[in-house]
This record gives sequence, structure tokens and C-alpha cells, in this order.
Amino acid sequence: MPTVDRRLNSPQSVTRVIQILEALCASPEPISLAQLSRVLDAPKSSVAALLRGLAEADFVMFSESVYRLGPAAFGLGSALLEARRRLQSSDLVREGMRRLAERSGETLLFAVRDARAETMTYVDVIESRNAVRFAVSVGDRRPLYCTAGGRVLLAALSEGDLRRYLKRLKPQPLTARTETDKRRLADAIAVAREKGVAQTLDQATDGVTGTASVIRDATGTVIGALIVAAPSSRLQDRGAELGRLVLKEAATISRSLGYRMPAPS
Repeated sequence: MPTVDRRLNSPQSVTRVIQILEALCASPEPISLAQLSRVLDAPKSSVAALLRGLAEADFVMFSESVYRLGPAAFGLGSALLEARRRLQSSDLVREGMRRLAERSGETLLFAVRDARAETMTYVDVIESRNAVRFAVSVGDRRPLYCTAGGRVLLAALSEGDLRRYLKRLKPQPLTARTETDKRRLADAIAVAREKGVAQTLDQATDGVTGTASVIRDATGTVIGALIVAAPSSRLQDRGAELGRLVLKEAATISRSLGYRMPAPS
């Protein structure tokens, strides 16, 4: 039965693995075992054992008696950069949601379109302080066709993708006012595309109005929908105001993410 060097599973070994990767990242040239041993101030035998494990996982490559970073290390680096980008984006979106929550006094939602484009999911919520307010949980899903957030996400699709969505859509009446006529739905989405904002009244839930606009990143990609959700009773005098507020804040957040609106042709 082969023996296992328990030192390789120690916290010190984890630290040395990190130090090895850091040393390889910092060096403009591949590094020998002797050099790594000196940098880490560790025995060659211990460093060599860790390098073997890293090589098996493709985190390092060994050739001509020197070590260099392997493909798995670059893959991890790319994943970390993407995670950092998402974290920064979510912080900036959250900051904008707070601003709009203060200005509107209503519940703020951030929703993303699900992979198959049939639904959207709420990924962040700031509830209104009003006693009567719209309440929803992070992770809840809603159809696209009958929600303000869904309609602006649909408006951001290409004409071909939108046609395919409408062709396979089988709209269901979720309330007495839910629009299920595909031609009128297409018209509503076209209006949302033209104005940059969508507004729905009692479409997905009785007594709830949604007002939404999309947020884009530096590449122009739509990352989600910024939504103000309010009791319909309060919308009678505030529809236009909420539309302006949502459109302005969505544009502000998009600019903070690096998006610049194309110049008119």
C-alpha cells in the first residue's frame, strides 16, 4: 500500500501552492525547481511534490527543466476576472437601485432573462417602505410577455429572435387584464423598443404595475431589466413620472458600467 505524505495536505502546503503560482505569475521567464525552492525557502523535495500535483491538474507545465503556468491556471485567471466583473456590475446596479428606491418610494427589482428566453428571474430586490407595497422574493420567476421587465428584455432581442419567441409563445391569462393577443403583444414590445421603457398594469398580478428599462454593459449587451413595481392604485398620477425615473436611472447605471450610446447615423 503506497504511503501518503500527510504534509502535502497541510495548510502550509496550500500556502506553498499559492506561492508557487504567484512566483510563476510574477516571473517573465519559466522557473527551475531550484529557483522555486529558494523563493519559497522550502526543500526541493516538498516543492517538487506540489509541482507534480499542479502539473497533473494542468496548472503548471514542465519542459526543459523549468516550470511555467499551464492552461488551467489561465482558465482560472479568466474565471476570476469574470467573477470580479460580475461583482463590480452587481454593486453598481445595486447602487442605482438604491437611488431609484429613494426617488420613487416604490419597490425596486433587477431581473435577468433566463437561458431559454421564456421567463425572467428576479436577482435583486429593494422593497418599498410604504405599508402597502409590492413584495417579491429573489429567485422568483415571471413570464416575459406580461411583465414590464420582460417586455423591455424582449424589445432588446433581434427581430428574428423576437419572431421566434412570439411564434412558440402560448400566452396564458394570469389576470383578467393579461394581454394574450400576440399581435397586440408585438405592438407593445415595439413601443417599448421605441421609448426605451415599458409599463404594465395588472398584467401579471392583480393590483400591481411595473415600469422597466434595460441595463447594458460596456459591450452594449443587455444584462437585465431595472423595474419599479408599485400598487396600481398609486400609478394613476405617477405613470409618466416613474417612466422618466426608470429610464434615466437605467441609463445612468449603464454608463457606470461603461456603456456609451451609439451616435445617431
